[in-house]
Amino acid sequence: MSLKFSPVDVFEARHNAPGADAQAAMLRTIGVDSIEQLIAETVPPAIRLKKPLDLPAALSERAFLAKFKQIAGQNQVFKSYIGLGYHDTTLPPVIQRNILENPGWYTAYTPYQAEIAQGRLEALINYQTVVIDLTGLEIANASLLDEGTAAAEAMHMLHSQTKKKNANQYFVSEQVLPQTIDLLRTRATPVGIELVVGDHRQVDLSNEGFFGAMVQYPAADGEVFDYKDFIAQAQKNNVFVVMAADLLALTLLTSPGELGADVCVGNSQRFGVPMGYGGPHAGFFTCKEQFKRVIPGRLIGQSIDAAGNKAYRMALQTREQHIRREKATSNICTAQVLLSVLAGMYAVYHGPQRLQQFATNTHLLAQTLEAGLKKLGVEQTNTSYFDTLNLRLESAELAQALKKEAEAARLNFRYFEEQRVGISLNQNTELHDVADILDVFAKVLGKEADQLAETVEAAELHVPAALVRSSEYLTHPVFNTHHAEHEMLRYMKQLENKDLSLAHSMIALGSCTMKLNATAEMIPVTWPEIGGLHPFAPIEQAKGYEQIFSDLQAWLCEITGFAAVSLQPNSGAQGEYAGLLAIKGYHDARGDHHRTVALIPASAHGTNPASAVMAGMQVVVVKSTEDGNIDVADLKAKAEQHAANLSCLMVTYPSTHGVYEETIIDICATIHSHGGRVYMDGANMNAQVGLTSPATIGADVCHLNLHKTFCIPHGGGGPGIGPIGVVADLIPYLPGHAVIPVEGRVNGSVSAAPWGSASILPISYAYISMMGGDGLQRATETAILNANYIKARLEAHYPVLYTGSHGRCAHEMILECRHFKKAGIEVEDIAKRLMDYGFHAPTVSFPVAGTLMIEPTESESKAELDRFCDAMISIRKEIADVESGKADAKENVLKHAPHTAATVLVHEWTRPYTREQAVYPMEYVRANKFWPAVSRIDSAYGDRNLICSCTPMEEYADQQEELVQADKGPSY
Repeated sequence: MSLKFSPVDVFEARHNAPGADAQAAMLRTIGVDSIEQLIAETVPPAIRLKKPLDLPAALSERAFLAKFKQIAGQNQVFKSYIGLGYHDTTLPPVIQRNILENPGWYTAYTPYQAEIAQGRLEALINYQTVVIDLTGLEIANASLLDEGTAAAEAMHMLHSQTKKKNANQYFVSEQVLPQTIDLLRTRATPVGIELVVGDHRQVDLSNEGFFGAMVQYPAADGEVFDYKDFIAQAQKNNVFVVMAADLLALTLLTSPGELGADVCVGNSQRFGVPMGYGGPHAGFFTCKEQFKRVIPGRLIGQSIDAAGNKAYRMALQTREQHIRREKATSNICTAQVLLSVLAGMYAVYHGPQRLQQFATNTHLLAQTLEAGLKKLGVEQTNTSYFDTLNLRLESAELAQALKKEAEAARLNFRYFEEQRVGISLNQNTELHDVADILDVFAKVLGKEADQLAETVEAAELHVPAALVRSSEYLTHPVFNTHHAEHEMLRYMKQLENKDLSLAHSMIALGSCTMKLNATAEMIPVTWPEIGGLHPFAPIEQAKGYEQIFSDLQAWLCEITGFAAVSLQPNSGAQGEYAGLLAIKGYHDARGDHHRTVALIPASAHGTNPASAVMAGMQVVVVKSTEDGNIDVADLKAKAEQHAANLSCLMVTYPSTHGVYEETIIDICATIHSHGGRVYMDGANMNAQVGLTSPATIGADVCHLNLHKTFCIPHGGGGPGIGPIGVVADLIPYLPGHAVIPVEGRVNGSVSAAPWGSASILPISYAYISMMGGDGLQRATETAILNANYIKARLEAHYPVLYTGSHGRCAHEMILECRHFKKAGIEVEDIAKRLMDYGFHAPTVSFPVAGTLMIEPTESESKAELDRFCDAMISIRKEIADVESGKADAKENVLKHAPHTAATVLVHEWTRPYTREQAVYPMEYVRANKFWPAVSRIDSAYGDRNLICSCTPMEEYADQQEELVQADKGPSY
């Protein structure tokens, strides 16, 4: 027996699912002899890369984790008391293990198919209830990207709602977090809003130019101001008020709603989410009910299903304002679902009493620290505070000495100008931490710190009496039931069981790339070296992150062909916006302020025109041809017509229709010839890596959805990351940051943190490290193979709308379903019926209404692809039965789908098809049945009767009364 050594731990073989035998069978079905032939017939030769990707050799999982442990070990995790919206906290292990580290939660998709997402939707309802209760306002969304983004969205929303003519000024207190002010400036300038930053105690809001104002509660330096008079003045002058607030502080302080604010924004990070060097964190947004139809982002509401049972869904069809395209006031198309779920579960687990005790302990320790510092002769200048002391030192030299001594003790404080130091305590702070802080001051001052008592004495809340909270919050049973770990574990498992994720079956969503999120890629996310850093910690403490950023930027430059990459944008929509700002910055720097026209194909995702409008551009739509491609003649005509004012073209490649358009190089050259730049939407980068690149094609800037192409999980609808790559002359216009300069750039941020959602970048770092250049190219080839295999199996049953010149699709395809309407079958019926087969529907009615868009990804095996195809073919037969009259036009398995256990376990079955047909349509379903939690949901009912928080207590009281009546029997 001859033995041969060969590596076994090869990651690529685990990521690219079809093995050699499966690939050979798939190629035969498609009708080609090899992968090479398929790629040659799919990708235009003019755009193919001339050489393979120059990336480091692929590492095994074991080798990667060992190497990455060394990289992460370069980060120094000090105790950070910097504050500024980021605080140390602890995610309860039961939540970390069973949600954050659980693929049943992190691999689920956005809950567009609500019947198989009831667990996540309930968790989001809990989160919305937390922020509604604590902020005292009526409506909350399911989270935004971060606090700064939420503040910017509030500014835009209120500007669109003001009734004051020509009111374009927005007042911002100088005590708003500096990173928020920086982001507001970025977002205000392109749309003609003038930001006025000043002292809220001095501003005259009777100025007719003001439409809105923003304050921070507690303020950036820790002072707790009473804003009642300020808000009264604003209301008198028809000026909307936004308050940025701290959720933990609001357990003790009067809520913004009670003070009269119109909107409240903030960050839920300190509810158990690690600082993660800046993110991801769920920004929150609450407002008065009058804004419910314009609130940005996603709003989860309660409705009923076909059986009349309570059911959750994304309300008001989804409040994602980018669906309004060029009329949009927001381009937000994502939330931070996984992070908002964590924050909501933190509140569920701890309940109102523990949360208030966290806040109380933090505040009392701050008072203890103040008393100790006073004995040392250190002046504290905040009159009222929650967790933050503002200290005035005698000299700059003393401040420098303090910084040196504190960092030697592994402590970080905030250092202001004018010899001021800020210290923000947190819910992890203990008495010995206060003692350590006092020891540092004592050493610098040459004094002895008093020995602290073993316990902290009781004291009054250090704020005005009018700001002491008296209203109740989190009274709903869900926040007062699951405080024992067993109860919490079972509650989370109960919710998880209601959701379909990649742990159950493939999710073949076109444009959304639901690929494998490998366990080895996920492991470092929860390491303290990754999660424990404050985003504004001295950069010399973040050497590990510096290497991660540097390597990842270099690799993404190699993959895209660009000169530089910014990692700051923390969603695809933010990446679009940042890319357009880079183009705008380039034109403005050349004096071409008039170049504001953006050409956008009619097939583009709605975020494209929405982002263009937010960047101050005018949208001109370019037609599509009958075969789905960009109408090149129309594009050339419009480029010529707008040549003097042309800013850019926004284009997706391969096209949104799933085709490698062969005219793309000519299209880019046309734009360049008229002085414009080309922005490429990177949503379909999954079909480019290793075969072509944005720079090769002719793009000047491209955003990359790391949560699509580079394996960051969708997390049930977020987080995401959207870095942008640019050519050399656009580098100066990439995002900067006001607190921690990025590559020397000090302003123009698009996210609150300097490097966006830094703590999940290791996922993409791991993916590229373990795949290597060859593995990445084969991933793209396999994605194309899988898509064309599905096309070959399904096209006799469902016409495929668009293909390339050789009849091939790219990594996704669109199935025509509109002709089924003649038999009364809608594409939604197919989507719901797929649930009975154990599958999540492909993308419904995008980019063409009445169609299904399918993308299988390279991570799915032939067996799984066949199971999906078999389900689709079976459904086509069910449709045929309706078409032929064999099945009733209304009482059929499609119209009643999905079928729940409760539906079929009725005593008397009256439908004209069998129970077995309903729930076991194919033999494989029996072995692993996924039961939808609810029947088909009535969307219209939910919009007419909007409830976006936990069911009111009165309903529970009514239910209890009904139970009492039932227990007493019919003779009562």
